[in-house]
Amino acid sequence: MRNYELVFIAHPELDEQALSALVEKVQAWITDAKGTVEKAEVWGKRRMAYTIRKQREGQYVYITAVFAPTFVQELERNLRFTESVLRFLVTARS
Repeated sequence: MRNYELVFIAHPELDEQALSALVEKVQAWITDAKGTVEKAEVWGKRRMAYTIRKQREGQYVYITAVFAPTFVQELERNLRFTESVLRFLVTARS
């Protein structure tokens, strides 16, 4: 098990309830893979440096978690197929 940081940008037009449901879904993916979520922060809506899928703003979410390195590929695939996620980045923490 390793420590990871996950940051993703959600669609700016998601309401608060839909955003919290998305965060809970990502946390459920992690816990279903026998990982643990240490912290989940919603940073809110921010203006991006450039457009992504014709959007200038996005809702940023930061999650720190512990899970197996083999799960990273599956997590990235799930995030890629989630339509409301504009961009994401998973990095290993030391």
